[in-house]
Amino acid sequence: MYSKRGDDPRRQISSFFLFYPGKSPPQMAWMNHSTITEFILIGLSDNPHIEVLVFVLFLGIYLLTMMGNLMMLLVIRTDYRLHTPMYFFLSHLSFLDLCFSSVTEPKLLKDLLSKKKTISVEGCLTQVFFVFITAGTEACLLSVMTCDHYAAICHPLLYGQVMSSQFCVRLVLISWGLASFNSVVILLLALNLDFFMAQTIHNYTCDLPSLFPLSCSDISINIDILICSILLHGLGTFLPIFFSYTRIVSTILSISSTSGRSKAFSTCSSHLIAVTLFFGSGLIRYLMPTSGSSLGMLSSLQYSAVTPLLNPLIYSLKNQEVKAAVRTLAKILHYFR
Repeated sequence: MYSKRGDDPRRQISSFFLFYPGKSPPQMAWMNHSTITEFILIGLSDNPHIEVLVFVLFLGIYLLTMMGNLMMLLVIRTDYRLHTPMYFFLSHLSFLDLCFSSVTEPKLLKDLLSKKKTISVEGCLTQVFFVFITAGTEACLLSVMTCDHYAAICHPLLYGQVMSSQFCVRLVLISWGLASFNSVVILLLALNLDFFMAQTIHNYTCDLPSLFPLSCSDISINIDILICSILLHGLGTFLPIFFSYTRIVSTILSISSTSGRSKAFSTCSSHLIAVTLFFGSGLIRYLMPTSGSSLGMLSSLQYSAVTPLLNPLIYSLKNQEVKAAVRTLAKILHYFR
């Protein structure tokens, strides 16, 4: 077909990349992508002695997270006084924190005791998907809980009519639905990435900011879509929180009773602390440069490990109803012993 060997376009392509070693032909990129089966995770430390201490620390954090959130679920389920919309949402928040911490922490604990810290490509993408679906649902649920506080404080006479059980269930289902849609978009972005032989993820877990620097694909569109997705989902859940609390604070300040203001502020302060911890660390992680910095690592630890641990403490230590329910449950358990 070709009169001269030099006329063969495949040979011309090979010659081009021979003289420009920084480039890679499409066939080579596809071959590199197809041969990569796993990534190497940097982890939190490469010192064996420090890794043992970190393992003990995060094992304690994970066990306390499981115990605290399971206790919240049990207390809310067994005490009829807590069968209200606010505690209905709080029980779902505890369930999400159980799922959220279980997506990343067991793998972290395993790697701390292993010399070879690797994760398969399929496992990495699965982790990316479940991190986004649990974190996205929690963001929506925190926003929904703010609307519940707004209805209870600003419109108490209409609260029972507005926050019906059917409406609360719909709000939870909508939260899962929006987060699932966003997670599917994120997963499609990750599936389209091609990779060179560089396999090291500068983090202890898989997420898109860590995968982008490893890709040999043009990731400009991926980054734009990720930022738009994070901003839309983040602003879509944070703006209702901001505007609701503007009205809530105004209403609380107009309450003449000191005890009434104190009770309302106590209820809202727990939620505000949880919102600040979650949104603050999440936005830092996904809107900062993908450089594998210590700040990125700390923000990942904050929203995936520390926040699920603190949430049950925040809502139980500052809530008299929950503390009373815990004491009642403890008495029942002691009686049956």
